[in-house]
Amino acid sequence: MFRFKCASCGEWHEGMPGFGASAPLYYYIIPEAERSARSELTTDTCIVDGEHFFVRGCIEIPVHGVNEPFVWGAWVSLSPCNFHQFVRLLDRKDRSKYGPYFGWLSAHFKVYPDAENLKTNIHLRDDRIRPFIELEPTNHPLAVEQREGITVDRVAEIYAAYMH
Repeated sequence: MFRFKCASCGEWHEGMPGFGASAPLYYYIIPEAERSARSELTTDTCIVDGEHFFVRGCIEIPVHGVNEPFVWGAWVSLSPCNFHQFVRLLDRKDRSKYGPYFGWLSAHFKVYPDAENLKTNIHLRDDRIRPFIELEPTNHPLAVEQREGITVDRVAEIYAAYMH
């Protein structure tokens, strides 16, 4: 089992942590009193004002020496056409043969500089597994970590930033 020592509290924790947002950033711009009227939010999709379309996926970060990746749950905007195809494919077991779909990241991370609107490709996965979000290979620290992986100590740093 994966274990790490928290960078903040010094305690040992078991299991790979992961963090994510319940909605895309754009959703949170809407005043709270207007959200139910202006948006449709599910666990996998979000439509804002009938014209902004988002899907939820996973940014997987390899951890050196560990088989299980660190996962960021994040949201990506899609074009209307790609969004509607995504929705039609949600219940298909063989959906990985479709896509990838270009999108823009709609997420904020405490441990990285501004990541909103990074270019992405969404890769569908079979059996209702959330899509894999592939970041454009830029020098943004999140994209670098997705390409090159992180250490167990970096996992502990991220955990401390979110949990303490």
